[in-house]
Amino acid sequence: MKYLISGGGTGGHIFPALSIAGALKRREPGCEILYVGALGRMEMERVPAAGYRIVGLPVAGFDRRRLWRNLGVLVKLWKSMRLARRTLKEFRPDAVIGVGGYASGPVLKQAQKMGIPTLIQEQNSYAGVTNKLLGKKACAICTAYEGMERFFPADRIVLTGNPVRAALLACDRTRQEAKAELGFPANKPLVLVVGGSLGARTINESIAGGLQQLADAGLSVMWQTGRLYADEFVPKAAAYPRIHAMPFISDMAMAYKAADLVVSRAGAGTISELQLLGKAAILVPSPNVAEDHQRKNAEALVCRGAAEMVADVDAAGKLVGEITSLAADWRRLGELSDNARQMALPDADEKIVDRIQEIIRNDEH
Repeated sequence: MKYLISGGGTGGHIFPALSIAGALKRREPGCEILYVGALGRMEMERVPAAGYRIVGLPVAGFDRRRLWRNLGVLVKLWKSMRLARRTLKEFRPDAVIGVGGYASGPVLKQAQKMGIPTLIQEQNSYAGVTNKLLGKKACAICTAYEGMERFFPADRIVLTGNPVRAALLACDRTRQEAKAELGFPANKPLVLVVGGSLGARTINESIAGGLQQLADAGLSVMWQTGRLYADEFVPKAAAYPRIHAMPFISDMAMAYKAADLVVSRAGAGTISELQLLGKAAILVPSPNVAEDHQRKNAEALVCRGAAEMVADVDAAGKLVGEITSLAADWRRLGELSDNARQMALPDADEKIVDRIQEIIRNDEH
């Protein structure tokens, strides 16, 4: 069998895609997998590093603020549609899986025109414009949230959850052991602060402005600044022995295991990780995403008592105060952790592969 997986642009799209690819390979070791991504985006490095062949499209996102810049975007879209069609003709996949991101639009659109079965993996609680359009002709839409009938045909929705990196679930340390291994005292609350691999300026500035307050509260902090902000923020933490700042955390499984409280953006992949690991969290949704979907992701947890939220615009004044008060409230931390875990949908990659194989069987009859 041949499978084409398309999408990317961020780790939040690439990690689920690679999880699905891994599940397909476990199920069918002899299958062929081709990935189609966007030129210049991180999938062009991450996917080959994981052992899969990739084709890059010259596609780019629309500039919603400066509309005059979109002439070049339309030219790239036209070129991408042609290249997507040629790739589909040459590879001849049995099914096409879209995980969101710039490249998935042209690829799934052309696959649907050619009568190739398509499946969409919608990670967010609020579907983007492209997926809503593609969903009308998709054979299945695999979602991570209930109530997605607002966006997609109800008879094609399958609640699977979002695939996450398997390594995150494999850490066998206790919380105290993980803290000690990372160089933190086992008897102090540990706050894990992450803003994505590149970083989040609002979160970084808020933490930097409250370092003394965090230290005075007796907290340990493991702070991923992101590569873009490391030179600016890592030195600021050097004066505080229990606050460790670094550009990137390579062993996220250990960091999650050690953390009593997580502070992060509200990307779909991160939220699925928090749920599966049962982590108490303060979410600071990014305002710089399409359809404000991170805020909607966060609200889906907040309304179930599974996380707390601080708006990006309020973070400078409120975030550190929220961290210190919540980290001291063990009962509340336990409630958030339990409620997050109850929302978890495990084995999403296997459930998605089940649906892919069912679609192909139906298509063959």
